[in-house]
Amino acid sequence: MQGHGRSLVIRDPVWNTIRMDAVAVAIMDTAAFQRLRYIRQLGLAHLVYPGATHTRFDHALGVYHLAVRALAILRAGPPVPDHVWRGAHLIPHAALLHDIGHYAFSHALEELEPERIAGDHEEMSARFFESAPLEAALEPLGPTAADEIFRIIRGEGDNALRGLVSGSLDLDKMEYLRRDARFCGVPYGDVDVERLLQGLALLRDPVSGDWEVGLRGKALSTLESLLFSKYQMFRTVYWHHAVRAATGLYKRIVETAVEAGLLSPLDLVGPTDEELLYELGRRAGADRGPTAERLARRWLPALRERRLPKRATEIPAWQLEGRTLPHWVSGDTPAKRRWEDGIAAELGLAPGEVILDFPVKKRMFELDVLVDRDGHVVRLGQEGIAGLIDLPRLAEELYRTARVLRLFTMERRPLEAEWLLERLGSGSPGVEEGAAAKSSATAPTGAPT
Repeated sequence: MQGHGRSLVIRDPVWNTIRMDAVAVAIMDTAAFQRLRYIRQLGLAHLVYPGATHTRFDHALGVYHLAVRALAILRAGPPVPDHVWRGAHLIPHAALLHDIGHYAFSHALEELEPERIAGDHEEMSARFFESAPLEAALEPLGPTAADEIFRIIRGEGDNALRGLVSGSLDLDKMEYLRRDARFCGVPYGDVDVERLLQGLALLRDPVSGDWEVGLRGKALSTLESLLFSKYQMFRTVYWHHAVRAATGLYKRIVETAVEAGLLSPLDLVGPTDEELLYELGRRAGADRGPTAERLARRWLPALRERRLPKRATEIPAWQLEGRTLPHWVSGDTPAKRRWEDGIAAELGLAPGEVILDFPVKKRMFELDVLVDRDGHVVRLGQEGIAGLIDLPRLAEELYRTARVLRLFTMERRPLEAEWLLERLGSGSPGVEEGAAAKSSATAPTGAPT
């Protein structure tokens, strides 16, 4: 890092040079933001891709950089009414702070049931905005800046530029795909970010009359490329079977600790990756109960030493069409836990040592963006746009083919797919009468973060 007065120039392996203004530097220097140095961007993916040790800190700086560039490109475009630029000065700092509320190991804990955690990472951002140092860092932006930035992060409010931080074209997606691919050593996320940035435009919704960030028609092919990049990254990295096994074990550890009273949901807000694992081990080691002993002597060491749950069987989502699955198959509900423990008993395993995994990301390929086609502004939404590849339908197909239903066991138990399906559909251990319903996964909607 090289300082220039109160601004800063940072060398970055993805974007080369990131120039930070004085307010951004002040934000970065707070303890709340420095905490992001110790939260891995991809959670437990480093157990599969050793290079994936980059952090939310790195990523946030990258999104800030892209926000500054995007605003410059939009300002150089066709003139728009002055009110459209109201609050524009907040966008780069909202981009910098968009992940301030993340839990340890990033998104994993947000998959748990709501009562197990205090809220998603966007909701938790509010707790960090209350810190005095961060409030002081934001003072130069105005007395209401913190509240306005929080609304931008949540995609709320009337800031016409909020779509750069939260929306179908948000800069977060462009940044994480490029950075994640670089550090995992895979080529799939190498999106043409420059083309997308140059294709941004401020457009007026023909229905509501509101202004928002949209895309010029000539850049739509790059949007298609973005969809395919996300699909490939989910299939090969984010939903890799060993990444999901590690994530499932980590969730089981935290959920069990909360159920046993070793941690409260609020205890999960604030610790970094290693701080949370250490505290889990300390509290479990100090407790004499059987649950705590299982955590301290079996599950936590297994996670740290990469002795991950094994794939007993797996079924691609497309092979589940026409099947009826329990409504809880994609969640972490008590009904699902009872079913898993029933299967564990059948397989001669201890409670908690069977994990059913069917990840959900309904917004993975979300499309809701204005497009300028030769001066005619239309919305690319669920209906698509005539004359173009059917992107909404394509998004659903990509989502459907990316998902896999997997059964993991702490000790190797190879099983046939039909064995699993019979137990999911036959009212086997833990399946309550009437619990079966069409799985939402077999009829995917929309499209991550």
